[in-house]
Amino acid sequence: MKPIQVGQRVPDVTFMTRENEQWVKKTTKEVFGGRKVVVFSLPGAYTPTCSSAQVPRYNELAPAFKQNGIAETICISVNDAFVMAAWKDAQNAKNLSFLPDGNGEFTEKMGLLVDKSAIGFGKRSWRYSMLVNDGVIEKMFIEPEKDGDPFEVSDADHMLDAINPKAAKPEFVSLITRVGCPHCARAKKLLEAKGYTYEELPLSPTLTSKTIRAMTGRSTVPQIFIGGKHIGGADDLEKYLAAK
Repeated sequence: MKPIQVGQRVPDVTFMTRENEQWVKKTTKEVFGGRKVVVFSLPGAYTPTCSSAQVPRYNELAPAFKQNGIAETICISVNDAFVMAAWKDAQNAKNLSFLPDGNGEFTEKMGLLVDKSAIGFGKRSWRYSMLVNDGVIEKMFIEPEKDGDPFEVSDADHMLDAINPKAAKPEFVSLITRVGCPHCARAKKLLEAKGYTYEELPLSPTLTSKTIRAMTGRSTVPQIFIGGKHIGGADDLEKYLAAK
């Protein structure tokens, strides 16, 4: 690989995206011009490391990026617009933008298009992340060239630390909920109003009221956990957030 270097401009291409079931062309200037953007690129939608670690953590830290001057956090992959849209929905990645590089043109001009034909992927992106300011690359973290799928330097925490080592990172938040529960809806609104990203765990055959009692001593929903600490129900959450 011979990737573009820090200090150079990102390639001039046109991305074919989908919005409101219509094709929309987005140029490099429209995506990167006049603002700071964090980009992370990965081998493919729905792949294990991308789905279990890289995308979820970037989604969690996207509000922290915004607090540190980043206008948008973008995931780029050599996949078509339909696959990227479906993957974003499946990941519930509301804080991220998914940008399809369907033909691999952007990735190739970045010098980071690699041949993964041996595993049936064809040409794909090498895993990397970068901070782009008005089209100019200010920081770049490219995974080492080694066998497999290394994931050592392009993660969200590494990027946030590079932008601001003292940046506050959001706490992990999980909610046990039930479909149609008004108190659960209130708890989610309280968290969203404070900018929290949360994981929702609806009651199911494998997550029952008995499980809740075993974990919390209570049988009602919602039950909220923040940073590994059990907060309680919606009223408890409201008091907790008011005291912060």
